[in-house]
Amino acid sequence: MRWQRWMRAARGARLATYLIALWKLFRHPETPRAAKWVAIAVIAYAASPIDLIPDFIPVLGQLDDLILLPLGVALAVRLTPRPLWEARLREAEASTEKLPSLWWGAALVVLVWALLFGLFVWWLLRTFAAA
Repeated sequence: MRWQRWMRAARGARLATYLIALWKLFRHPETPRAAKWVAIAVIAYAASPIDLIPDFIPVLGQLDDLILLPLGVALAVRLTPRPLWEARLREAEASTEKLPSLWWGAALVVLVWALLFGLFVWWLLRTFAAA
């Protein structure tokens, strides 16, 4: 049990390092535009207090954090020149900096949910109106 807690803490610390590296990557002037967009999207999702798939939904609620965040980090890394990413990662490992609070990230997630809900209501109305 203690081993699992240590592993969870280690993964969390590594994810925090990657997120800080993404923040540094986003602010770096030589970062390609696509990598900047992916980096800020991953940071906004990770820092948002609202999940795209709420954690109370069994399995899916936890899988989104286990799958979406690492995939987003991997995509940002793939879109970035290797020396640029490695330099930002070294900076993140050496710094004590924390991510800024990004409330607009929560607003973006709420907007996505509202859009999906609106599309669902529109589909329901259209389906029952045709019947």
